[in-house]
This record gives sequence, structure tokens and C-alpha cells, in this order.
Amino acid sequence: MSRVGQCIDNAPTESFWSKFKCEKYHLNTYDSYQARKQSIDESIYFYNHFRYQKKLNGLNPLEYRAQAA
Repeated sequence: MSRVGQCIDNAPTESFWSKFKCEKYHLNTYDSYQARKQSIDESIYFYNHFRYQKKLNGLNPLEYRAQAA
């Protein structure tokens, strides 16, 4: 992290939320709060465990951790 007030620190977080809103919020309608919450939880779980990432050499986080162990 750089000094306070450096907008570049927010880039990864802003990118995540931008993609998330496009994929889950704007493209779907939900019948209830619980359905929306479940969709959000599933999306974050997928993002953290199964989504292939360029910065991990094309591996998903679980594969990358297994390779590092």
C-alpha cells in the first residue's frame, strides 16, 4: 500500500465490485432478500475458490495453493 490518498490502492477492489455488480446485480432480479444474499454468498465463494486468475498463472486459488504446498 502506498500513502494515504493514493487512488491506485483501490484498483483491485474497485475492479472486483464492478464485475460483481455487472454479473449479479444488473443482470438478475430476485424474489426476496434471502435469494439475493444467497446469490451474493455463492458468487464470493466462487470468486475466492474456483475462478481461474491470470495473476495465479491461469490456476484457480485452490490449485495454486496445492501447487505451493
